[in-house]
Amino acid sequence: MRKSNTEPLSNIIHRFLREEGLETPLNQHRLIRSWQEVMGQGIMRYTGDIFITNQTLHVQIRSSVLKQDLMMSRGNLVQKLNEHVGAQVITDIQFH
Repeated sequence: MRKSNTEPLSNIIHRFLREEGLETPLNQHRLIRSWQEVMGQGIMRYTGDIFITNQTLHVQIRSSVLKQDLMMSRGNLVQKLNEHVGAQVITDIQFH
């Protein structure tokens, strides 16, 4: 006999992460790790430190030409990275 109040384990885990305040840090970690997948190996060669503060992704870029190109497509990059994670994690990107 099956209980009528069952729910998928993924929902339970998701609710637990949210209640414990772990959902945002987990999504931030996923977004930082997704930088390489979204941007590719070519851009990773020029990428230094990556971190998030106040919904802003901070990325160190070691090429001024590449930095300028990336600045021009910031809005598109924000959208791609958030879509890759499946949540609204960042609202802006700053290149240093």
